[in-house]
Amino acid sequence: MKRFAAILLIVLTALPCTGQDVSRQAEQKRRIEEEISFINNQLKSLGKKQKASTEELMLIQRKVAERKKLIKGIDSDIHRADDNIVQKQRAINRLQRELDTLSAYYSKLIYNTYRNRDTKVWFMYILGSEDIGQGFRRFTYLKELASAVNTQGEKIKEKQRLLESERAELVQAKAAAQKLRRERELEYKKLTAEENASKKSIRNLSKTEKQYRTELARKRSEVERLNREIQKLLNSTIEGQKKDHTQIDYALADKFESNRGRLPWPLKQGVVVEHFGINRHPVYKNLKLPDNNGVTFSTGKGAQVYSVFDGVVKQIVVMPGYNQCVLVQHGTYFTFYCKLGKVSVKSGQTITTGTVLGTLEPEGNRSTLHFQIWKGTLKQNPEEWMMDM
Repeated sequence: MKRFAAILLIVLTALPCTGQDVSRQAEQKRRIEEEISFINNQLKSLGKKQKASTEELMLIQRKVAERKKLIKGIDSDIHRADDNIVQKQRAINRLQRELDTLSAYYSKLIYNTYRNRDTKVWFMYILGSEDIGQGFRRFTYLKELASAVNTQGEKIKEKQRLLESERAELVQAKAAAQKLRRERELEYKKLTAEENASKKSIRNLSKTEKQYRTELARKRSEVERLNREIQKLLNSTIEGQKKDHTQIDYALADKFESNRGRLPWPLKQGVVVEHFGINRHPVYKNLKLPDNNGVTFSTGKGAQVYSVFDGVVKQIVVMPGYNQCVLVQHGTYFTFYCKLGKVSVKSGQTITTGTVLGTLEPEGNRSTLHFQIWKGTLKQNPEEWMMDM
């Protein structure tokens, strides 16, 4: 008995999760579709000079990855729809068996009622009883026989209603499954086209390696200068606070740290096109890209940049190749936002999560944001701190 109760509890507990999983998958699908749409807009915004570029390839490859996630989600929906069809068919078979049993019993009742349909026969049957007790039992039997016929008829009607309902739901379930399969076929065609576009971009990039190496040398110089300046800036800020005995907000630092993996993005929409750390070129595999102390987003033209957490604006500086940059302190943590065209905050200003720091410098029809997180003078991977978008 205890074992049965435990199993029942597990089943009942698991039931709501199915609805939650469906809702979660629907939300994930919506986010993926929005990101794919955003990437398409970013690809359209690339100018002629940016075509056949690493950014274009990164955007296409990101779209391919998101499309695969979308197809995986549709596969899950198809599997769930097929399971639902099987369950509906089983329910229909069970109801049909129950209906057949009820109908057979109903036929017997009708036969008995028909055999005793003559009122005179009823009376003779009752009057022919050996005693009053037997007569009463015969009267009760005939009365209950008529009632049983009506009751059984109602049961049959109810089963028929349930059976028709299940059959209608089965038709809908099959139609939904077929729709999902058509959707998957369409998404797979898009995936194939995107993978072909990725291959084409790789072929085009392969022809421009010499030109890219020249551009990479310039970019490496800019990145290395940025890394040195940020390191110098952090060191001077921390040393200055020690020298001036500035009170550090450790409680704020603890709150910042407790939000690891849950920090909002510094943009409303964006795609990571350059990841943290040491990366190899996606085409020229023997070519190491400049060390990235943060992440770089591709986003809309002149997009607004937001603070990812409460803090204090420490510095606003200009960096070659990175326009204006804003350094925000969160206790022992720092966040750094680069490539702003206009800045909306001032040094020393206390800000909150979501405060607009400024707008990005347009780069043709789109903009890019370079974003870093530091714990003291130790660089962090921003993607490990931000929530999924």
